[in-house]
Amino acid sequence: MLPLELIRKDPDRVRRAALLKGEEAPIDEILELDREWRRHQNAAETIKAEQNTLSKEFAKSRDDQLKDRLREMAERAKAELAEADAIKAKLDLLLRVPNLFDESVPVGKSEADNVVAREWGSRPDLGYPARTHYDLGEALGIMDFERAARVAGSRFAFLVGEGALLERALVQFMLDVHTREHGYTEMQPPILVNSDSMTGTANLPKFGADAFKVEGHDLWLVPTAEVPLTNFHRDEILDGERLPLKYVAYSPCFRSEAGAAGKDTRGFIRLHQFSKVELVKVTTAETSIDEFEKLTADAEDILQRLGLHYQVLVMCTGDMGFAQYKKYDLNAWCPGLDRYLEVSSCSVFNDFQAMRANIRYRPARGAPPRFAHTINGSGLALTRTIDAILETYQRSDGAITVPEPLQPYMGGMEVIGAR
Repeated sequence: MLPLELIRKDPDRVRRAALLKGEEAPIDEILELDREWRRHQNAAETIKAEQNTLSKEFAKSRDDQLKDRLREMAERAKAELAEADAIKAKLDLLLRVPNLFDESVPVGKSEADNVVAREWGSRPDLGYPARTHYDLGEALGIMDFERAARVAGSRFAFLVGEGALLERALVQFMLDVHTREHGYTEMQPPILVNSDSMTGTANLPKFGADAFKVEGHDLWLVPTAEVPLTNFHRDEILDGERLPLKYVAYSPCFRSEAGAAGKDTRGFIRLHQFSKVELVKVTTAETSIDEFEKLTADAEDILQRLGLHYQVLVMCTGDMGFAQYKKYDLNAWCPGLDRYLEVSSCSVFNDFQAMRANIRYRPARGAPPRFAHTINGSGLALTRTIDAILETYQRSDGAITVPEPLQPYMGGMEVIGAR
């Protein structure tokens, strides 16, 4: 969240950021509550100061009238503080104010205004009509959408046999690269988190409709491992010399897709349950942008090793999200779909999440603590990475060549669906 002092000092800057992000922000209401809160707070302090003066007089005179007046002043001060506290509670409206954005972010209204920062590789020329991942998957018997719909409903899928093995191989491959070569610490997080954790990463209150809540409990199914990993250090003061802290985790993820009705309903694309390898960093204000670029490069490294053509998009203001300060999307090319699919979003939040989760660090011994900066990104999302692999490595006979880096993780298998 943004500090109240910033909104008080520069409300126009905050209004501009919200406007260009396409977000509503109750700035005027917050400023009015702030004025009222300070008025009652100042009134209580003025009364207390007068009380102190009169208390000294009363100690000398023991005047009953002064005693009555002191009692009345104490009641007034108490009432003013109670009013101030009641108003302060309403300032949770700050949780509904979006983050600012870096000046390097392109201004725009929709995905049409995102900017391609770079590309890697080229679109594969298969030499024959490309099939979609869902056609390939169903024909090979490694994806089953019909039975998943009977078991759980729409937007679910089974991976079967070599399909399940492919996902497991990808997970192990990604975790090995990120831990052994990129320096992340592997975590196995809870996949149920409380409301404080969801608020800490800005999933609540704004995006409650996009998540699944456990009825009768203060527990939510994680929309991404970003939530438990970022909140791992909630309410802590970290040693600045240890930063950046780098974590990686594989987890299932759950999203209601409330705002995606009718979109990508076919195939292994936009599901209620999917799997992801997530990267999270906690770092300092001075290094956050540099660490953000490094995290993005770590995610790109996986795509490059898998030999998948992709683009890196700089997301524009209107398409970057409520909490992000800057965001890249990594989109892999899928020949069968004849379009790119997002396989990773990498975001830097500055201290926006850390203020909500109260994650601080001490820059040096004896120095006052500062709010940390947080960064995250998929390294990668499994569903769409599988889609890109199936469509990129498909053969004319309907089988799938296994990318070389994954073959050791699949028991030396070179072809899925070999006859």
